Amino acid sequence: MGIKKNYLKIKNEIPDYVKVILAAKMKTFEEVEESIDAGAEIIGENYVQEAEKMYGLLEEKAKKIKWHMIGPLQKNKINKALKVFDCIQTIDSAELADAVDKRAEAIKKEISVFIEINIGSEITKSGIRPEYEIVEKLALHISGLYYLKLEGLMTVGPRVGDSEKVRPYFRKIKEIFDKLKNTGMPNIDLKYLSMGMSNSYKIAIEEGANIIRLGTVIFGARECNLRN
Repeated sequence: MGIKKNYLKIKNEIPDYVKVILAAKMKTFEEVEESIDAGAEIIGENYVQEAEKMYGLLEEKAKKIKWHMIGPLQKNKINKALKVFDCIQTIDSAELADAVDKRAEAIKKEISVFIEINIGSEITKSGIRPEYEIVEKLALHISGLYYLKLEGLMTVGPRVGDSEKVRPYFRKIKEIFDKLKNTGMPNIDLKYLSMGMSNSYKIAIEEGANIIRLGTVIFGARECNLRN
């Protein structure tokens, strides 16, 4: 089954309110173009340099879709990231938020951001600890920044053999999301819960996700490195 059929099959199976981000990490131009032609509206990239290259290759098509940063953002890549991305899903510290806001101010660009939560507290993954007080503190800090618009929470669930085992982690994120949403914190419009990938998106949706990030289930397992 090709990329178009894979994409349309999943879109037909999931609720209309769920947005699909095509995780384009190390995918070819042809693969990404085919996904856009199939109706993909959001492309997610892990690396700024890959996003830059893909954006340039897609030319006018690049402007018709949204671009989300779904990998860790290094401070020295912020200026380049702001030229491509409409949303940065991986804000995990006040320092990074401040740095993005400062550079966004320089180009007068408001940008949507999500707080990334390391739900499994894994040392190999980025994101803040999954404790409500910590998330609330960072959200409050972001609410005071003019150019950052906090619109969601994001998590990468722990990698487990049985996808059902990730359910309690997603459930905990949803609890944090609901509690934070109900605080009425100023300058925050918490709308999106980004969680679930190719092996766990169905469970993520059941637990409250309205953004899922799909790669392998759409593109297949073949990868091509665009960063060289």
